[in-house]
Amino acid sequence: MKLIRWGNPGKEKTGVIIDDVKYDTSSFGEDYNEQFFESDGLKRLEAYLAGNQGKLQPISDSERLGAPFARPSKILCIGLNYAKHAAETGAATPIEPILFMKSTTSLIGPFDDVVIPKNSVKSDWEVELAFVIGKRASHVSEEEAMDYVAGYCLHNDVSEREFQLERGGTWDKGKGCDTFAPMGPFMATADEIKDPHNLRLWLKLNGKILQDSNTDDLIFNIPFLISYLSQFMTLLPGDVVSTGTPAGVGLGLNPPVFLKDGDVMELGIDGLGVSRQSVKAYVKN
Repeated sequence: MKLIRWGNPGKEKTGVIIDDVKYDTSSFGEDYNEQFFESDGLKRLEAYLAGNQGKLQPISDSERLGAPFARPSKILCIGLNYAKHAAETGAATPIEPILFMKSTTSLIGPFDDVVIPKNSVKSDWEVELAFVIGKRASHVSEEEAMDYVAGYCLHNDVSEREFQLERGGTWDKGKGCDTFAPMGPFMATADEIKDPHNLRLWLKLNGKILQDSNTDDLIFNIPFLISYLSQFMTLLPGDVVSTGTPAGVGLGLNPPVFLKDGDVMELGIDGLGVSRQSVKAYVKN
């Protein structure tokens, strides 16, 4: 299945994509949130769809798409997890995964605007494969890890490099700014993606392709990440883990290039669709 959420920000309804057509599932009566994933929501949704064949109402293409799941308890991200990306930044290849968190308030829809933060001069792009946890995970073995994946989605891990690298402390302050986590257009359930470690992912800035790689360049694969992260914290149903970005970010270019008002980012991953964000300057409300 492909799960979507649609409608105005904060008031999204649920839906699915079947044969490239978007359908409303709001009569299912649940949001795609922690409780949904924890209570076998995917199986129950599948049964609901089977019992409502031919009855679902299509969603207009003019409707806004939100993130494909409700705000999770955590958005966990892995830094420097592509060998070529680590090399372009001049960083040593990590011995263990580098972990940071994005604030849940950074989560937006796949076609929403990205706003450059106040006082930012080094905002950057990062196409990433993210996966969603399907059941509570604590001290999980690598052999069992893939059983905990509910699905996958496209993520642009937008990053402010000065905040991240030049302001002391952890990376989080450059990663969790408002609008810095566009996700979607949909979440594909795990059965839809045969091999998450062999997917092309790419990003264009103003029509020019700058990132073009494959998840086969990951340093730490998904089973390892789930097992590793679950040693330090309990992963809850609906939590999102973003697996890192390949080479081609603005920080790694010579000279570096950073986002400015009016820029357009377009990105995609095999089997997970394409998203597009326009960049807007910060304006005080």
